[in-house]
Amino acid sequence: MADRNISTSSASKGHEFSVSQEPVTSVLKGGDIPVNDSGREWDADEEILAALGYKPEFKREFTLWTTFCVSFAVLGLLPSFATTLWYGMGYAGTAGMSWGWLVAMIGIQAVASSMAELCSSMPTSGGLYYAAAVLAPPGWGPLAAWITGWSNWIGQVTGAPSVNYGTAAMILACGSIQNPNYVPTAYQTFLLTIFIQCIHGVMASFPTRWIARVNSAGSTFNIIALFVVIILIPAACDRTSRGMSRFNPSSEVWGDIYKGTDYPKGVGVLMSFIGVIWTMSGYDSPFHLAEECSNANIASPRAIVLTSAVGGTFGWALQLVVAYTVVDISRVLNSDLGQPFAAYLIDCVPKQVALAILSLTIIAGFAMGQACQIAASRVTFAYARDDCFPFSRYWKHVNTYTRTPVNAVWFNTIIGCILLLLIFGGGIAIGAIFSIGACAAFVAFTLPIFIRVFFVGNRFRPGPWNLGKFSTPVGMVACAFVIMMVPILCLPSVTGSDLDATTMNWTALVYGGPMLGALIWWVVDARKWFKGPKVNLEHLMHGRDDQAAHIAGKYGEILEGKFDDRSSSSEHNVPGEMPPGKQVGDMKPDGL
Repeated sequence: MADRNISTSSASKGHEFSVSQEPVTSVLKGGDIPVNDSGREWDADEEILAALGYKPEFKREFTLWTTFCVSFAVLGLLPSFATTLWYGMGYAGTAGMSWGWLVAMIGIQAVASSMAELCSSMPTSGGLYYAAAVLAPPGWGPLAAWITGWSNWIGQVTGAPSVNYGTAAMILACGSIQNPNYVPTAYQTFLLTIFIQCIHGVMASFPTRWIARVNSAGSTFNIIALFVVIILIPAACDRTSRGMSRFNPSSEVWGDIYKGTDYPKGVGVLMSFIGVIWTMSGYDSPFHLAEECSNANIASPRAIVLTSAVGGTFGWALQLVVAYTVVDISRVLNSDLGQPFAAYLIDCVPKQVALAILSLTIIAGFAMGQACQIAASRVTFAYARDDCFPFSRYWKHVNTYTRTPVNAVWFNTIIGCILLLLIFGGGIAIGAIFSIGACAAFVAFTLPIFIRVFFVGNRFRPGPWNLGKFSTPVGMVACAFVIMMVPILCLPSVTGSDLDATTMNWTALVYGGPMLGALIWWVVDARKWFKGPKVNLEHLMHGRDDQAAHIAGKYGEILEGKFDDRSSSSEHNVPGEMPPGKQVGDMKPDGL
């Protein structure tokens, strides 16, 4: 941090420093100097953000704990498990839920750790999209950012509606438990889900301070509810009243693979990973909240790893509880209640206990949906800031009162309501938003990791939180896991003559269609104007004497001492070469 306290004019009062002085991998060149015209000094977080090319637009009112709370709320282990039980149990039974979860967590933890390393080096709301742009080979940055951005946005925008659909289904299942003659209709499910979606839109429009407090309370409740359920189910289990052992034998839980698909049992276990992947897909939220978090280049990556590790551990505990107490897998999957978790509870615990657990799960699901809405709005804002969307000038607007991207919140809310029309297509159709979210998120999570591991090498400049010598091996494990899983996520559960419009897996169409549209848009038009992340603060460009004089004149004095290495810049602005004295990784790839 040496030589940073060089003042400009009395009006700007800001620190001026070279990007090469910050532990970031930036879209700016290594010798570029961000100019502070805010009228006050930047703090450490603002300096790092400036080195990444952005001026501060949010209040940094998130801490490590509150950031973790948002991401853990997005994870929502209890409601996520309840909503995706059909996949984990339905494809491979208790084996997929026990050792299958552990196998999946190895790959997921590798992805989370590699993502955290990128976050420490590039703590900005653009997150993975920004990382893909900066790390891509020369000339490929805009396309890498375009693919990553659209895939991440699709995953984010499907998060809240899928969670809210699951919450609505559990609410209506409670009605069916109380009144066995009541069978929820698609229309009722749709209207209730839309109602919850709109409530979350209002809540996500609150000021950052309020959002942090609400999510802290929501995450605290999620954690408490999870502990209560993990303890309550075994304690209240009444299998013995049905002439069964209190728990399923371990040989059955760990050894029997339920054949819920037409594929070999091993493929069925891999297909059951969709429940794990979708449940654990919220750990990227701290990346997108980095511009609202203090000490972001350390707190945000820690929150990512903490979310994945804590979520994976307690999620596995919940899986084991259910695996050891489930009575009849077929009856759970085919129950008239329309909600497998509710059917499972009715089978193994008394009715009142089942309703109590469902009530806790519904409240936790409500908190989870709200957190998903927040994370998605930050992604939309970051991409709109770089003009990725039509009418981006509206979606990137930050409300002057709340200091939050309210327009982005409601843009996502409307898109989510449209997606929920899939409810009228039946269970398979609406179920696609779960596999879409898992597939889209994994593609976005791993593309920048893949680029860093196989194309960047030592040019990546790690932040203060990094994996050291394990960076490349962990990144390779993450990439291999995702390459294996993306095709699996698109497989239908049946084959041959049984495969029709009602049983096909719609993931490839509903995810692949928008992504194909985005690629066609790129080829036809977007490649002409989209150049990746847009720097939105003024800066002295490395090697540009004319601009240096212009900026110096604007602020009333010559900025002396800022371009000591200027003489070497013009002859070294070549792909693959660094100016003398610069660290590898200080320069952005050409063509970005």
